[in-house]
Amino acid sequence: MSPSLSFSPSSSSSHPLAPYGWDAEWEAEFAPYAARGLLVGRVVRVDRGQCDLVTAEGPVRADTEFVTPRDPLKVICTGDWAVVDPVGGDPRYVRAYLPRRTSFVRSTSSKRSEGQILAANVDHSIIAVSLAGELDLGRIERFLALGWESGGQPVVVLTKADLVPDPATLAHLVQDVETSAPGVPVLTVSATAGEGVDVLSAVVSGGTSVLLGQSGAGKSTLANALAGADVMEVQAIRDVDGKGRHTTTTRNLLVLPGGGVLIDTPGLRGVGLWDAESGVGQVFAEIEELGQECRFHDCAHLSEPGCAVLAALADGTLPERRLDSYRKLVRENQRIIAKTNVRARAELRREWRLRGAEGRAALQIKRGRL
Repeated sequence: MSPSLSFSPSSSSSHPLAPYGWDAEWEAEFAPYAARGLLVGRVVRVDRGQCDLVTAEGPVRADTEFVTPRDPLKVICTGDWAVVDPVGGDPRYVRAYLPRRTSFVRSTSSKRSEGQILAANVDHSIIAVSLAGELDLGRIERFLALGWESGGQPVVVLTKADLVPDPATLAHLVQDVETSAPGVPVLTVSATAGEGVDVLSAVVSGGTSVLLGQSGAGKSTLANALAGADVMEVQAIRDVDGKGRHTTTTRNLLVLPGGGVLIDTPGLRGVGLWDAESGVGQVFAEIEELGQECRFHDCAHLSEPGCAVLAALADGTLPERRLDSYRKLVRENQRIIAKTNVRARAELRREWRLRGAEGRAALQIKRGRL
């Protein structure tokens, strides 16, 4: 094992990879690979079958051929801790990656409805929403559902706050978002004016954050403000509608001077749910709690007698928009799960036919888990 990787759990905070999130738990996961003389690094970018990593021995570019499975959720991703060949390999290959603690996953826009992993091992999901246009609360709720499902803490950042100079109007917009984001911090930031950046820096200093949002939400400007340098290209705002242009084209991992790691992502046109039942439940916690008071445990909150959700809708304590959004996301998530199960069974049947009689006993066990 390389001397630069020989360190005790008590010294992990002083290790060269500590700024990238390395700790004693990652060290324990890596121990079997370290015994084989392999190298570990954090993936800072993935493109065209290769990835860039930062290791204790310096930056490394490696081929991902051996960790590119058919399952798109298991491909190497920005934020992963990858195990690579030691010095001397040409090219070097990623041999494995350490088990992920969390992952931010969405459904692709394809008809196959496959999952797509956007970032791995994240502690915060920073959802950037521009105040240059009208707030889309339904879209915010979508991001929040995926954020909660990822296992990290969502944070909503309302960018370009300088475009709303009236304090009362800004406070009203913040309140609208807070109502749609129970249990989620809602921050206002003007990256160009430097307002609110210090508060956000303190929030993200304790781990890895992924920066998400639509094109033009001001993510690259925000990333530059957090990094304290122009690390991301920024394009001008369009005069027509006040929206920025798409700049980031890959997912990039940056170490922040105030502590923490940031993964910047391209603007997302589609934000499809992916097996996000618990995430939806957390976004609409008040509806889930009301549902516990319904007369029937399987109440669909449509027209059933004794429905506490409909009662709250009728007396005005539950906004109709919230209930409509909740119903929409629940239906969408159910469709995704159904499609996933159908595809899994189809793949199992194909495998069954290919194997013939040999190995079918194992497949029967596998089928029992679907």
